[in-house]
Amino acid sequence: MTNVLLIIFTITLLYLGIAHRLLTYIKILAFQGILLFGIAFIELIEIDLANLSFVLLETVIFKTIAIPLFLQYVMKRNRITRDAEPYLPNFMSLIIITLIIISTFLLSNTIPDARISKIYFVVALSTLFTGLFIIASRNKLITHVMGYLVIENGVFILSLAVGTEMPVLVNLGILLDIFASIFLLGIFVNRIGDVLRDVDVDQLSQLKD
Repeated sequence: MTNVLLIIFTITLLYLGIAHRLLTYIKILAFQGILLFGIAFIELIEIDLANLSFVLLETVIFKTIAIPLFLQYVMKRNRITRDAEPYLPNFMSLIIITLIIISTFLLSNTIPDARISKIYFVVALSTLFTGLFIIASRNKLITHVMGYLVIENGVFILSLAVGTEMPVLVNLGILLDIFASIFLLGIFVNRIGDVLRDVDVDQLSQLKD
């Protein structure tokens, strides 16, 4: 069942490549939070109840509900248009993300360590590089933040691979995840409209000391 959820999660990465509406990005992030909840519940069922509850609450309340709602609030507050404004055509983005997934799969086959779960490794690295690609290929600042959130999901998946052996490491990663996300969303994104009249990254090139 875990493998099925991870495969569905990988499909959401492909959907990110062809999506051009910001609301679609937000819905995908919320759906990824639901998938992470299912993966965490199945993978970490053997750890103690307190750690398991903490992980599950973070995936459901924070990733699935709080962040998507706050992103919608930021869009309305700053009057951000619905289009993500990618630099590349959707078909080209889809090809690049597909190549990322294939490359990480080939890379996983070169690692002889049997203790490493290959499907976790492939999905986690694919998510990390897809997030970086979204940051590099989208024009709006808010999509850069969404790309960072995708990267965080990749780190979360990678931490789940060792969750039963090192639950404290998972909890520390989640706390860092929450802190960094709140810092970015609360300080950086929420002040876009007050500092910049537009939300394109092109304006950042005009900043000077």
